[in-house]
Amino acid sequence: MREFIRLYLDAYRGLSTPAWMLALVMLINRSGAMVIPFLGVYMINHLQFTLEDTGTILSCFGIGAVAGSFLGGWLTDKIGHFKVQLTSLILTVPMFFLLPELDKVVTMAIGVFMLSIISETFRPANSVSIAYYSKPDNVIRSFSLNRMALNLGFSIGPALGGFLAAVSYTFLFYGNAIAAFFSAVLFYIYFRNRKGNEKTIKEEAKEEEGEHVDRSPYKDRLFMLFSLLCCVFAICFFQLLSTLPLYYRTVYLLSEAEIGIILAFSGLVVFSLEMLLVHIAEKRFTSLAIIVWGAILCAISFMILNLAHGIWVLYIAMFVFCISEILAMPFMATITLQRSSVKKRGAYMGINSLSFSAAHIFSPFVGTRIAAAYGFDTLWWGTVAALILTAIGFYFVMKKMRLSN
Repeated sequence: MREFIRLYLDAYRGLSTPAWMLALVMLINRSGAMVIPFLGVYMINHLQFTLEDTGTILSCFGIGAVAGSFLGGWLTDKIGHFKVQLTSLILTVPMFFLLPELDKVVTMAIGVFMLSIISETFRPANSVSIAYYSKPDNVIRSFSLNRMALNLGFSIGPALGGFLAAVSYTFLFYGNAIAAFFSAVLFYIYFRNRKGNEKTIKEEAKEEEGEHVDRSPYKDRLFMLFSLLCCVFAICFFQLLSTLPLYYRTVYLLSEAEIGIILAFSGLVVFSLEMLLVHIAEKRFTSLAIIVWGAILCAISFMILNLAHGIWVLYIAMFVFCISEILAMPFMATITLQRSSVKKRGAYMGINSLSFSAAHIFSPFVGTRIAAAYGFDTLWWGTVAALILTAIGFYFVMKKMRLSN
């Protein structure tokens, strides 16, 4: 037991103070993340939209996310990660106050699209910021710390959101707006004059002299293949935000509060185990093995949903799902970082974010339509097949990439 505690504490040692503050900003912001997990349920139950219209609107979120990721990566290289993150946080506040006023399919689609563009510019800038403020030997753990904060917030937000939705869906939107405001204030106060590891950045730039430092990520074929595989993985993964809550509601007849508890459970699992598992994994396994097994475990989690029935099945499947997320997500970000140069870091991180943002388009659009036409069982088996093929793809593409581990 003492050895386990020591190993757990070691996972947190050596992280820079700015890395912790970035995580705190993420925690506050995501603690208010009540809207997106319940957006599909809100549109079907409250606005009386059809399943197909709901899927289309959720896909608009994905289209906006793609545009926001591209814009965020470009702006980060042009004006810097601080300005991009602060602007994104500030501008999301009025958008969350506006959304509950929209009750038509077209206006809701436009509102969700605009919210997504604004909010997703934050992602590539945030990734660059984590690398900028991290110590070179613990970049992976810094990404994991940020994701841990995200998931702790994601456990608080949906749990609170589920109970608020039982009273009024409007509270979900207002809660998101308040959290975004406070995270923007904290971010500005702490980071407005904060410098990163300039020495490390200068050393990296010097090492890159003579290399293709201005190479566009679009010309890096292996990286683009890797990003495509990340996108397919994310399409399957983001069933968590679209079809899984609908599955809980329509098949298991769970209330919003019960759905919120399951989603909160997922956040708590990742919060509790991510830093420890990443700390162990990065020392004992290669990035290739970790990401491949992450994809396989994700496939197993969806397979479980079809093999048995019961509330306990939902929690077991979610636990396996969380372990897959812990293994795959942080290492996808760090591989992107390894492929990039200092001058093109924003562009590379933008593509990484874009691959996940594009998944927001296809995941709800395809998922809701397959579920409506053929049922959730068919959707889950199709997701399993796609994830197995993705794991195989990761294996062969990453074998050809020059990775540090």
